[in-house]
Parts: sequence; structure tokens; C-alpha cells
Amino acid sequence: MKRIAIAVISMLLVNSIHAQQTDFEENKLPESNESDYRAPLKKMIDLSDIWKDRTFSSETVRGVRSMNDGKNYTALEKRESGVNLVQYSYKTGNKITTLIDAKDLTFGGNALKINSYEFSSDEKKVLIGTEVEAIYRRSSKANYFVYDFQSKKVEQLAAAGKQMYADFSPSGNKVAYVMNNNLYFKDFTNNKVSQITVDGEFNKIINGASDWVYEEELELSKAFQWSVDGQKLAFYRFDETAVKQWNMKMYDGLYPSDYKFKYPKAGEENAKVKVKIFDLVSTKTIDVELGTAYEYIPSIEWTKNPNTLAVISSNRHQNEVKINLVNALTGKANTIHVEKSDTYIEMPFDVHFMADQNHFVILSEKSGFRHLYLHKIDGSLKNQITKGNWPVTSYYGINEKKGTIYFQSAETSPLDRNVYSINLDGSSKKRLTKKEGTNKADFSNNFTYFINYQTTASTPNYVSLHSSTGNVIRVLKDNQKLNDKLGQYEIGEKTFFSFKTSEDVELNAWMIKPPNFDKNKKYPVFLTIYGGPGSQTVTNSWGGSNFFWHQLLAQKGYIVVSVDNRGTGARGVDFKKITYKQLGKYETEDQIEAAKYFAALPYVDASRIGVQGWSYGGYMSSLCLLKGADYFKAAIAVAPVTNWRFYDSIYTERYMQTPQENEDGYDDNSPINHVEKLKGKYLLVHGMADDNVHLQNTTDMISALVAADKQFDLFVYPNKNHSIYGGNTRYHLYTKMTNFLLENL
Repeated sequence: MKRIAIAVISMLLVNSIHAQQTDFEENKLPESNESDYRAPLKKMIDLSDIWKDRTFSSETVRGVRSMNDGKNYTALEKRESGVNLVQYSYKTGNKITTLIDAKDLTFGGNALKINSYEFSSDEKKVLIGTEVEAIYRRSSKANYFVYDFQSKKVEQLAAAGKQMYADFSPSGNKVAYVMNNNLYFKDFTNNKVSQITVDGEFNKIINGASDWVYEEELELSKAFQWSVDGQKLAFYRFDETAVKQWNMKMYDGLYPSDYKFKYPKAGEENAKVKVKIFDLVSTKTIDVELGTAYEYIPSIEWTKNPNTLAVISSNRHQNEVKINLVNALTGKANTIHVEKSDTYIEMPFDVHFMADQNHFVILSEKSGFRHLYLHKIDGSLKNQITKGNWPVTSYYGINEKKGTIYFQSAETSPLDRNVYSINLDGSSKKRLTKKEGTNKADFSNNFTYFINYQTTASTPNYVSLHSSTGNVIRVLKDNQKLNDKLGQYEIGEKTFFSFKTSEDVELNAWMIKPPNFDKNKKYPVFLTIYGGPGSQTVTNSWGGSNFFWHQLLAQKGYIVVSVDNRGTGARGVDFKKITYKQLGKYETEDQIEAAKYFAALPYVDASRIGVQGWSYGGYMSSLCLLKGADYFKAAIAVAPVTNWRFYDSIYTERYMQTPQENEDGYDDNSPINHVEKLKGKYLLVHGMADDNVHLQNTTDMISALVAADKQFDLFVYPNKNHSIYGGNTRYHLYTKMTNFLLENL
């Protein structure tokens, strides 16, 4: 369940020391003294500001693509005539040229709008996606065209229907794509289309694209890759025949239609997955023979040797991962590395092969924290690159000429993220970002520059251009207009702190107090929650729209809080993986401990503590209200899992094994099995077209509540998916949730 962490939040008082520091003091909140009193309210936030007028939208830099030289980049720019493709200089920010003017981009007399683009390797052509149509979280289809910069000629990829994942060959004269579950390529030197597979069929066989669960849980959508010489295509073949089907009602006409797709639930049959290699010269396809049992193939990657394909395989429990090198001429595989865990290995498993053909880098948690390791091509360990009681949180790449690797980590604090460089031998580690908070880098080719996106809990995007050594070259966006606008509103300070539970577990948290806070009054507490494996809500980062909703609630008199329970990220394996085989147990215990902690504060009304969450957070808010019935007065669960048997195989079994192996683990912390404990007010919300957490979770929860004679509130959104958005939907949803809290908390 890719974390829909309803991230959170804080303030924008310019000199707020807490916005720039993250001091943790055990069991100690910032004292409530006269400094807690603020000037009279400025403007009040309204839901329409957040969800209709977008009053608080922040600026950023999107769509930047580094060019081959690493000194220039391209971006899409909207004009009255359409969307232009423009080239800029990293160093100066000056416009170099307009590569494509919208008014000149036509085909068959019709204007083409650029939704996506990809350059050929020599940057002489560009592949343009138009009329993009979203499918699931990461999948889409579009009409693709190739534009030649020299001839100004536009050629259509295929006219028979929309295509998926169109991708240039390394030479730039061919494009591979998926259409109707089959893999094709077009040779633009002779305009010949070659169909590589012929057995593709919806809900049965998929070639070159992934099934639903691989896309969602392994982040794999495009399921084919060109070899480095462009002479071979490696691709996945999914056989979904035995996978059970999920049906969703779409209320789109006089009679509803059924949308049917294959969805493997926990303990049920998965698709049978194979990797195949097509040779463009011989036109033959061979099967990859791993020679070892596997359930999943999380990823494939061509090495720099055009005849060597790396295939990553995993068992069904996802506690053993193998790196296999495949001879692309024979299909035979050799296992060069095996990673094992007593619990589980996070997916997708990161492997990066170097251009020297002699080494590869992996990210592993075997030390107790996620770190970078350098291996020789035979699998033997050369050295551990990063070390310490902190995790590497993102990998950016390697400058092989300099022997330097670039990454992001939580070294300074679990709440912060910074960008670093380090030599491959582990020496000369350097912090490249100086500002506190959360820093995310986008490096240019050759690692000449990087664009840094920095936020804190109190400040929106600050986008700046840096050299590869970290020196600031120029500021791209500072969001000063938004900062000035926020000065007109009463924005509450977000204070970070930690406390210890009765089991002596230290938990990180934040709090926003109401304006004009009075320590002599008693306030209700609103707990926003997620809590899933490896996630975090307690980070020193900008929270976007939900930040302003929490500010609105604070303005209405609520103390808004969030706590990262055991099982969450950036604090090492022991803290994260304690929830293995019993999701919900320790997480709920910790959130109940949080409710007890807040209830004991002198300015909290212990009888008015509520909780809200979405997805895994909806699961948690439900458990808190039920198992913590004596501590929580009200709960909102949006798109919740209510029984892990209803969720998909890859995610659920990674943390729980199968229901057949772990029956008690599934039952003990299923909200459905605790409905008789309900005392407080409960609001269930779900999208009726949720392909991720199915409406079944809510319908079965309804049945259990009715059987237990428990009253509750329910709202469903027809034709809306897991994110429940589009049109007026978000405004309606947040109005409903706000009113529910005002009436019941």
C-alpha cells in the first residue's frame, strides 16, 4: 500500500526557532507560558481556500530534463498556442532556444499537445505523448509521435489505438511499445512495424507491461528494456489466467457497467511471470531460465554488456532476494548474490550496475540500517560504502569518472533529509545541502549540477540550483509570494517533541495548538495518523493542502497532533520490523499510549480525543477507536483496510505471510473482529471505484457493525478511486470530515 501519508504540518512565523530545529526532549513539550499567547487572529482559513480557490498553492520547478551535456535542460512551457518545449542553461537560467513551438506541432492538420516527451539518445529526435489517459497509479496510454528536429517532420507511432510505454532504442531509429497487451517495435528507417508477441489478451496474458499488483507494490509499469546496443528487447510475460478477478461497478450510464481486472489477494494465486529476450536480428525469442524457484521478479536491468541481463528474483515471503546474471544468447542464469532476512526485504530491491561492467551497488538493511554496498560482478563484497545508525533514503547515482556516489539520508535526524556525496570506497563523505528540513535533489547528466527542493514544516518549496559540490548557484523559486500571503493568516506553530510510552519506547511527534492558546483551558485533541511500515508523518517538511486543513481545525479550537508509532521509518530495522506478522498490534498500542499521554496534559480535555486516517491510516484510526474505545471519542476512516485478507498479495504477505500460515495475525488486529467494542462516533468513507483498497473492506465492516448493533456514519463516492479526488470531490469530502469533527468531538 504505497503510502498515502496524509503528511503534516506547521507554521510560518518568520522567527520560529522550532521550524528550523528539531530538538527532542524526553517526555517534555515546550512549556505553556505567556509566550503561548498570540496576537488577535488575522485571516481565518476556509475550506474553499484550500480545495476550491487553491489560495495556498506553492510554486515549484516541474518537468526539468537534463540534456546529454549536463549543462542544459529542457522544460515544457504553456503558451496561448499550446505547450512549447524550451531549452535553458543550468548555470545562467537563460533560455537557449525553443526546441518545439506549439504552433508548429501538427499532424494531419491537427495541433498536438505535448503531455510527455523523451529524447533519443543523440537528442536529434523526441518522442511525444499526447492525449494521455491514466489507468492505475503509474500506468497510462497515449497517442505517440516522433518529431525530428532537423527535418521538422512529425511521424505517428501507430494509428490503430493508444500505446503504452513507448521507448526509443539506443540508436534512436526504433521505438518499442505495448498495445493491447502485446509488444511491438517500429523501425523509422523503413516505417516497418514488427509485432513481437501475439498472445496478449486482457485479463489473461500481458506482454511488456505489468499486472496490477506489480505496478502498485513493485513500482513496475513499463515491463520491457532495450539492451545497450539496441539489438535485443527483454520483456516480462504475465499469465493472469489463474488469478481471481475483481469487479467494480462504474455508474456511468442508465445501467452501471462492470470494470473487471485481475487482483491477487493475500494467500491467493499470483500471475505466473516469466522474462523473455527477443533478438531483433534473428527475430527469435528465448525464455530466461533462472534455474531456481521464485515467485516474483521485482526488476530486470541490462548491464553494460549487451549480452548480459540482470534479473532480480524473490520468493513469495519476500525474505530472500537473488541477483541473477543471464546470458542473453542462451537464457541461462547464474546467481551472483543472495540477500536474506529473518523478516522481510523491502521492495523493490535496489541494484545498480556500473558502466565498468565489473561492479554493482546495492542498498541493503543487513546492518540494521539501509546502506550502500559495492560488490564485484562475481557477487563478492568489495566494501560497504555508507555506515552509521541512520538510513540512506534515496539513491541518486554514480559519477564513475570521479568515483563518487550521490544519495539522500536521514543522518542528521529521522525528521530531516539531506543530500550527500561519498567516494565509492566510503571516504570523503560530504553534506551537499545546508538548509535544515527536507532536501530532495534532481541531478543533471554527468552530475554537473543538481536542483534542490527544500522545505520545512513551516516553509514551502525553496528551489535552488547547486554545483555538484553543493555550492548555491542561483535560486529558482523561493515562494516569497506565498510566504507573504501566509503572513496575513493566523498560522499555528508546529512543535516537534518526543515522549516515552509505558514500555519505554520513545516516539516522535508534533503538535499544533489553537491560536491564542490558553494553558488554563481544556482543548480537544485531533490525532492525524498513518502508521504503516516504513512511513512517516512526523517529518520536518511542508505538508501542502492537509497542512492548511489542520490549521483550520486548530483555528476551530482543536490541538492537532501526529505520532510515528513503531513500524514507521528512518529509525532502523528493529524499530520498523517489530510489526512483522502482526500488523496493527504495536502500532495501535503506541497510538493508544499517545492518547494517554495527551490526555494527561493539563490543557487537554481527555474526554475529547479523536483520530483520522486514510488507507493504512484508516485501518489505524478504526483500530484506535475500537481497541482504544476508552481513550478515543471519535474516528474518521477514509478508504481503510478492515481485514488484511482483502488486500493484495505482495504488500500484505511481505509483512504478514499468508493467511493460511498466519491466521491469528490476520484475525487479531482486524477491525471487523473488534466492532463490539465501539463506543465513540465513527465515520466510514470510501471511493466506490477504489482499485487499490476495495470497497469490500467497507461493506464487510458495515455488515459487522450492523450485526453488532452499532450505529455509525457512512459516505461513499461513486466512480472515485483510492485518492477520492476530481471536480468538487475533495472539497465535499473535507467539508464532511470537518463537520463530523465539529459535531462529534
